[in-house]
Amino acid sequence: MSSSSDTAAARLGDTAAARVDDSVIESAAQRLAAAAASGVPCAPVRDLIGPEDIAAAYRVQERFNAVRVAGGAVVGRKIGATSAAVQQQLGVDQPDFGVLFADMAYRDGDEIPMHRLLQPRAEAEVAFVLAADLADGPLDVAQCRAAVAYAVAALEIVDSRITGWDISFADTVADNASSGLFVLGEKRSSLAEFDPVDVTMSMAIDGAVVSTGNGAACLGDPLNALSWLAFRAREFGDPLRAGQVILSGALGPMRPLHAGATVTANIGVLGSVSASFTATKTTAPEEDAR
Repeated sequence: MSSSSDTAAARLGDTAAARVDDSVIESAAQRLAAAAASGVPCAPVRDLIGPEDIAAAYRVQERFNAVRVAGGAVVGRKIGATSAAVQQQLGVDQPDFGVLFADMAYRDGDEIPMHRLLQPRAEAEVAFVLAADLADGPLDVAQCRAAVAYAVAALEIVDSRITGWDISFADTVADNASSGLFVLGEKRSSLAEFDPVDVTMSMAIDGAVVSTGNGAACLGDPLNALSWLAFRAREFGDPLRAGQVILSGALGPMRPLHAGATVTANIGVLGSVSASFTATKTTAPEEDAR
């Protein structure tokens, strides 16, 4: 993100009496980065930046993303905590956003190494791929709809670097919106073919349905979530760009994953998307570089 992100973060809710010092931001980011690198969850960072300092949390997120193990190019963004069910599960009351990197992406049907994850949970979403930048103009739903090349069914494998998912809003924001990995379905549908708000979702783990929902659960409409993100990204000086993948947010409750699990989501006209997980957390010597 550009240097304007600090100013934008302040506009997004920095009500603290004094700006958190850069050294504190660095300490919080390094704590998260160490957890990501070691696979051992860490203590919350709210003891350093406060539980509700949104500006400081996004500063930590930016620094965490810069110092963590290189993930390759930025390929998109994710919107988190868009459904009431997930907000209740996390104990937060508003959405947030994070960055998607190339090494987070998997294809439909892939087996995902469990050693890449600490405390994974799965949620099913509508993913948008952009055909046009969302940098200027009103960034309303009509503009966002026109900017979408196509949509696909998606699984987001959320994860927390913080022990036991013991998070405040600032903790999850700082932790790149609890981003882990994501899986995109193969079927591509244009928005001329369906309305995202109308989709229904069913997600199963090992064949048992564990989560259901619909498009209206995602901020009233996944396109509302996209519009919300477009505004926030522009405020941060890093607008959404053509070709990026946007995970618009959960359509129903997230559910924990275990080693050896297979998760499948069916999202109406978008079809299904699935992934399996290795039975152990052992690092494979021949693992592909992502």
